[in-house]
Amino acid sequence: MAPSHSDSPSLFDLPVRPDFVLESGIMREGYAPVAGLDEAGRGPLAGPVVAAAVILDPERIPNGLDDSKRLSAEQREVLFRAICETALAVSVASLCASSIDGSNILKASLEAMRRAAEGLCVRPAYALADGRDIPPGLSCPCRAVIKGDQRSQSVAAAAIVAKVTRDRMMIRASDFTPHYGFDSHVGYATARHRSAIAAYGPITRLHRMSFAPFKTGDEASRALSEEFPQLEG
Repeated sequence: MAPSHSDSPSLFDLPVRPDFVLESGIMREGYAPVAGLDEAGRGPLAGPVVAAAVILDPERIPNGLDDSKRLSAEQREVLFRAICETALAVSVASLCASSIDGSNILKASLEAMRRAAEGLCVRPAYALADGRDIPPGLSCPCRAVIKGDQRSQSVAAAAIVAKVTRDRMMIRASDFTPHYGFDSHVGYATARHRSAIAAYGPITRLHRMSFAPFKTGDEASRALSEEFPQLEG
């Protein structure tokens, strides 16, 4: 059997923080500028999936770029501002819950990344996309990078922009639906969020009806169907 090959680095091969090595190598091959692509919001029960594309200025890379999950909300906000002030180009795109339900979360995430990349005011010559999949329809070559936000500063910057943008959108939604607590859990399946769904039902066009506990056949869905028969069909 032929040995298998993976783009996923071992634990000890990952840099302490993402660097600009991947981008520099691609640029030496004649592809410049390089955009990083990432998304936020694949797992929540509610809200959009948001993607960002960032082309960093190699001479003005903000200090402290890292996997957004390893940063506090305050650190992300500071880096968000620094990225927007120093990057050559930043673009954001989102797909709503209804669009996610109409396809699936993977397709919606990749489409959001494609739209973000195509929305850049500076056309990238190459893109690095977080994960295992390349967004279909990009107008430039692209490489999928597993754990990209831990390896590439461009991808890490995109992840931070996407995360901060999505969190702000969900906090804004909380102003209109305070009893759901979106300002604290931003749509994820916390105990508070599930309790609110059980008490008030899902919000049309905000909750992802293709996800558990709404999806037909899920045990939680059957329980909700008894409580909210309008969900059936």
